[in-house]
Amino acid sequence: MVDQAKLQALRARYADASGGDIFHPGFRRVADTQFSGGARRVWPFAQVATLLDAPSRPEAATLPDFGGLDVALIGVPMDLGVTNRAGTRLGPRAVRAVERVGPYEHVLRRAPLSDASVADIGDVPMESRFSLEQCHADIESFYRKVVAAGVIPLSVGGDHSITGSILKAVGAERPVGMLHIDAHCDTSGAYEGSKFHHGGPFRQAVLDGVLDPERVIQIGIRGGAEYLWEFSYESGMTVIHAEEIDVLGLPAVIARAKAVLGDGPTYVSFDIDSIDPGFAPGTGTPEVGGLTPREVLAILRGVDGLNVVGGDVVEVAPQYDASSATAQIAAQVLFEILCLATRPRP
Repeated sequence: MVDQAKLQALRARYADASGGDIFHPGFRRVADTQFSGGARRVWPFAQVATLLDAPSRPEAATLPDFGGLDVALIGVPMDLGVTNRAGTRLGPRAVRAVERVGPYEHVLRRAPLSDASVADIGDVPMESRFSLEQCHADIESFYRKVVAAGVIPLSVGGDHSITGSILKAVGAERPVGMLHIDAHCDTSGAYEGSKFHHGGPFRQAVLDGVLDPERVIQIGIRGGAEYLWEFSYESGMTVIHAEEIDVLGLPAVIARAKAVLGDGPTYVSFDIDSIDPGFAPGTGTPEVGGLTPREVLAILRGVDGLNVVGGDVVEVAPQYDASSATAQIAAQVLFEILCLATRPRP
């Protein structure tokens, strides 16, 4: 039986309302940033593509204070450090091309682009497309400027080697902790004369004194490279394998992450190969038996409250995924990390 009084009340409020007429105060605040002239919204497939549809402010990178930004979204299109299939240099473009992520995070009830000053400031300028060592010098130099300006850097790679040089900037004043979601621990040694490869950035970061291994948790680890990761165990990192998640359950994994990371400065690093390739095939080192996108989102939402000082999404190689699902997942994860790095305005 339809409640006629309730139906009449709904008709009175909504029968002539446009799509932009939102009455719930919290939803209204978000809607006001999206609608103009009643029901008009910016077309998601129009204008210049940016990370998370944030404003494009490439000039901010030339300013001493980075234009007063709270968070800078940065592309790092470099994949000279891969040990398997190349192509992650195209990751930033693929994530920028994702048309629609946000603006509202329904679990955390957050609209980060409204709660902070956020912009896509473009890609890290590199002097040489051929020199891995020079690229890393350029990355470290650029991020030192970002950190010195008091801006939180959130990046899209590129291969995972980029994180080592970002950490040298983010952890320069004090070692940071790290929430690391990946199929691989990335704590192996130098290969063939190079320490700048995507399988070893976190060993180097610990040895450089910029990453506190006791405050590192690595989630989703699996595959045949396990024998390379003794440094994780030796240094005191917490490693949770993908198959352990089914046994422990997500609440226990989240609780462990919170206990390990505490309230100190924390970097969040997400490798797309943590996701099972059935969901995200567009990566250079796929490992079967991985996490689902929903599990990753649950972990990130569950650790809300961390003191996030930076983060990245890496290893998206879009040419291996005709569906673009890999880039879509990467963009959503970037949005979640942005939510962790911002707080709602009063």
